[in-house]
Parts: sequence; structure tokens; C-alpha cells
Amino acid sequence: MHIHILGICGTFMGGVALIARELGYTVSGSDQNVYPPMSTQLTEQGIHLMHGYKAENLTINPDLVVIGNAISRGNPEVEAVLNLGLKYTSGPQWLSEYVLQDKWVLAVAGTHGKTTTSSMLAWILEYQGFKPGFLIGGIPMNFGLSARAGETDFFVIEADEYDSAFFDKRSKFVHYRPRTVILNNLEFDHADIFDDLSAIKRQFHHLVRTIPAQGLIIAPQADANVQDMLTMGCWTPVQETAIGQQADWQAALVKEDGSQFEVLFANEKHGQVEWGLTGLHNVHNGLAAIAAARHIGVLPVDAIAALAQFKNVKRRMEVIAKIRGTTIYDDFAHHPTAIKMTLEGLRQHVGSEKIIAVLELRSNTMRMGVHRNELASALRLADRVLIYQSENLAWDLSELQVYTDKIQICMSIGEIVTKLQQEVAAQSHFLIMSNGSFGGIYQRIKSELK
Repeated sequence: MHIHILGICGTFMGGVALIARELGYTVSGSDQNVYPPMSTQLTEQGIHLMHGYKAENLTINPDLVVIGNAISRGNPEVEAVLNLGLKYTSGPQWLSEYVLQDKWVLAVAGTHGKTTTSSMLAWILEYQGFKPGFLIGGIPMNFGLSARAGETDFFVIEADEYDSAFFDKRSKFVHYRPRTVILNNLEFDHADIFDDLSAIKRQFHHLVRTIPAQGLIIAPQADANVQDMLTMGCWTPVQETAIGQQADWQAALVKEDGSQFEVLFANEKHGQVEWGLTGLHNVHNGLAAIAAARHIGVLPVDAIAALAQFKNVKRRMEVIAKIRGTTIYDDFAHHPTAIKMTLEGLRQHVGSEKIIAVLELRSNTMRMGVHRNELASALRLADRVLIYQSENLAWDLSELQVYTDKIQICMSIGEIVTKLQQEVAAQSHFLIMSNGSFGGIYQRIKSELK
């Protein structure tokens, strides 16, 4: 069977391609942006990539076309699919029909932390010999790839609330029918497809409706939006997580930066996590992963041992360079809450050392200015903030300077690099935040700052 994928270089669709190839299908695909690391990962697996969307790409006569959710009507290749009457489906639907049937699916949903928590959970299962399949929206460094079919009946998936395709506006995660679900958190995001927070809660509740009564939901006790959504109806046992508070699963901080914490379940201590990660958000992520792994039989003490060997995910507080005493981090933060949590974790870790935050507003919601009022507050723990005013922003970033004089607006990547050159010093930290390529700033920083 020959599968052709539109939007193949997106993280999710690239993962679908890798799994399909591993299962023995012939796989090809097209995308507007064919570049490493995804293009390299795909071509190494024998997947034929086509640059750009064109009707002639379909002369290969595929048996099935899988269409990514970034592709819309008017796309010349989509129009050709429809005119030729080719069989087509969405990525989530293909996973549901060809991969997840008869699997014990462990899904991680939420506004933040899905990729990291999914990676933790997949690694815990791998460490214990379960050899799970997984599809994750990033590259876990313990595995070196974002997706695989796996060798057992367990499959870990990052469960995204974004829509499935132009012809299926349901959230991706309603296709997965998981048995174990982590609900990390719930906030307003994806303003391009959701009108308000209530609309997102409805989609999350659609996910809850698909979880069997013999399944398990792991949810943070302190997240009011998650708790409110569950009151809409829940037919599945729920185990709650908390830090320093009474809950089914508790984390007791040993170090304030989150690099060490005790794990308690049902008020019984099960061990202490000691790892290279920081931040309370990662404590929440790790605790939820331990709880989910227990649902399939992994003892907490063994999950704790696995997390001690966890190497995190590329682009999640990844140290990309150390130059003349300055540490440079690449982080995927794309929402004020994620930015705030990342900065809190770094500040706890480095104390009073200088932190310079560099930010590109790349997500649709941030470009629309939906969270502009929360953004300045989220950045308060940085000593200096450089924000890129790209051409596709729908609002003027100078509005943020009303809140604090720490913020400087930069009109080009070159201007940012020049300002950073003046800040290179011992015990300084440059935190580069974007959920995109940021105009190649990472390579320029590493080459020009040296």
C-alpha cells in the first residue's frame, strides 16, 4: 500500500510517516518547508519527499492520501486529490484505523507539557522493557526519533486539541480512544480555531467521553479549568496530582528548583526523583508520568529510576552552546504560562545570575495578540527581554513596554544578535524561546558570538 502525506515535514505528520514506513507501507509526501531535522529523519527511512504542493505530485497514484491539518482548500495538491477522487483521510484518523486498534493507548493532553510528559512516559515504559510505540511532538533525546510503531500492545501519544483536518474540525485526540490519560492543564490557546475557553473545554470533554470506565484519568488537583471540565461528566476513575498538597499523588520538593523531589502515592513514600530537569512544571510532568506508568503495572520505584536517566526533549531547555561563560538555551515556549514556568525554573536554578530572554511570537494565538496582557508579567523574572517584531504580527509589540523597561523590541534577527554580543559574560544565561525556526537565529548566535 502506498501512502502519500500532505504536510509531511510537520512534527505530527512526520511521525505518521515514520510509523507507516516501519509498518511496511510505501511512503511519500510533500511539504512547502522541506528542511532538517525532519527531512533528514524521513529520507534516512527511505521516504520520498517532494518540495511544494503540486497536482503532478499525485502522478505516483497513491492508494491513500493523508492530509495534514495545516493544509486547506485551495491548495493545488488538495484540489487535485478531490478532482481525481482519490481516497483521503486525516493523520489522526489514519492512526486510529491502522495503528491504535487493539492497543493500550496512553495519551497526554493539555495546553502545556504534552511533549515532555509523553517523552517521560515513553521512556519509563522503555526502561522497564515494554518497548512501546509512540508519537511525540518533538524528539526525545533518549530515543533520537519522534515516533515508532513499537513491539508491544502499549502506545504513548501526545494528544493534541488542535483540529484534525480541513474536512474534520474535531480535535485530534478524539480519534485515539485512550485507556490511560494525563490531563496536564487547560488554558485558552489556538485562538485561530477556538472562540473561547469554553470551546476548548468542550473538546477536552469529548476526549473524556471516550475513556472507558476501566481506564484512568490523571489530573492536577490545582487546575480549576481541568476540574471544571470534569464536572461536565466523567465516567472514569480520576487520580489527582499535587505539589506539597494532599492528593492521590504528591510531590514533596527536596530542592526548590525541582531537581529533586519525593514521590508519594496514597500518603506512602515511594522514592525520590533526582534528575537534570528544573521547574515545578517538570515536577508536575514527572509525577503524572509515574502515575500513568503505574496504571499498566510499572512500580513507582522503577519509574523513579527511569526518570533519573531521562534526557529531556530537544528544544525543551536544551543547552545549545556555552560561549565565554554564557549558557545559551533553546526552548519551545509558545504561551505566557509556558514562558513564565520556564523562567521560574531557570531562575530557581541559577539564582541571581543574569538571564536574558529572547522571544519570537510564532504561534497563531501569540501572533494575534490574544495574550498580550499576560506576556509582560510572564517575562518579569528575566533581567532583560528582547522580542522580535516580525512582519506577520497583528499587533505592535511596543505596547508591552508600558509594563516594564526591561523589554526591548527588535526589528531584525541581526539586531538581536548584536545586542546579545554585548551581553556575553561569565555566569549569564540567554534563553531563546520560539516554537518555530526563529529565522535561523540559533546558528547565527553560535557562530557570531564566538
